[in-house]
Amino acid sequence: MTGEARDPDGDSGPLDGLTVLDASRVLVGPFCTMQLGDLGADVIKVERPGVGDQTRGWHPPTYGDSDEAAYYMSVNRNKRSVALNLASEEGRDVFRDLAADADIVVENFRVGKMDEWGLGYEDLRERNPGLVYCSLSGYGEWGPDRHRPAYDIMMQAEGGLMSITGVEDSMPVRVGVAIADIGAGMYATQAVLAALLEREVGDAGGQKIDVSLLDGQVAWMTYMASNYFATGDPPGRMGSKHPTIAPYQAFETSDGYVVVAVASENIWPRFCEALGREDLVDDDRFETNADRVDNREALDALLEDEIASYTTQAFLDAMDDHGVPASDVRDLEDVFDDPHVRARGMRQSVDHPTAGEVEMPGSPMQFSRTPTSIRRHPPLLGEHTREILTEAGYDDATVDRLVESDVVAPPE
Repeated sequence: MTGEARDPDGDSGPLDGLTVLDASRVLVGPFCTMQLGDLGADVIKVERPGVGDQTRGWHPPTYGDSDEAAYYMSVNRNKRSVALNLASEEGRDVFRDLAADADIVVENFRVGKMDEWGLGYEDLRERNPGLVYCSLSGYGEWGPDRHRPAYDIMMQAEGGLMSITGVEDSMPVRVGVAIADIGAGMYATQAVLAALLEREVGDAGGQKIDVSLLDGQVAWMTYMASNYFATGDPPGRMGSKHPTIAPYQAFETSDGYVVVAVASENIWPRFCEALGREDLVDDDRFETNADRVDNREALDALLEDEIASYTTQAFLDAMDDHGVPASDVRDLEDVFDDPHVRARGMRQSVDHPTAGEVEMPGSPMQFSRTPTSIRRHPPLLGEHTREILTEAGYDDATVDRLVESDVVAPPE
């Protein structure tokens, strides 16, 4: 482990002692490095002086009367910011010095840009053979589309997700969050942790990781892809319905929406009893799940009429009384007010120097001995520039000269 733990509150996550040099922007890379920060790593976020991560300017909304964009704040906690001009050779020298003491580098510049700057994996590993270097891009570092620009909605479209999302015979719909970015960020975190483990148990040092948003979307097709391979027929949009289970979908009640999951044969009779429709158990059209899938149109029509007569709470109470998996459809106010969500630590806050108290989702990774934590607020641009350079061995005079030369910038 080459990093030094710098935890101001004394918490110790499982990656305490590791250093991440984060040269990523927007969502996919910052989501990955935020997870590493939540796990205890010291994450140094490298940002362009005067501009920073593009998402700093993606507002409204902002927190309170500040200029702090909610988008930026959502994925940049547990990091320190250094404002460093990578377009200058001296700035790149500083990056090389920081990388020499890092365990992990994460970047999502266009394919080949870091190599052009002399900051690619082969360049940095000369001084740091144990470096784990993760590159994130839309299409990956090889293949005919590697130089194409990529955005989440493109990846959801090209990766097949939008072809199965939305209501039948309607416009395709993207998932409401940037799931291609978030999914690739999760794969990147997983790959980084695997490379760290291999580095510790082996003797070959670090390695290069290449994670693509498109690859992540294609991998997420799982059983939908298998359905296609098995039949040769691409699946289409079905709204909230499931292609191989029925009923497993959303229904409208008299005052809202619910979902129900009759995911096994032993749930079906309990579901019918909960609705007071025991007669459906003996209906040959619905005897087995395969029958219910084959006769989905008739079943849906029956259930839509039945469930529409219930209030949401009355339906949920009936399902709960009979052990049938069901839920209401919640908005985010409902979600973050839920006692269980709060009990699990999934609504947390951190004090911010300009935005005040900032609320955000907690980490879903729960450890018995080395818990995740929100130790640092999302940093101001360049907030830790001098601190980080001092730790890297730069004296005050050198830092002052770098500031005067516009190579680095202090906080604004």
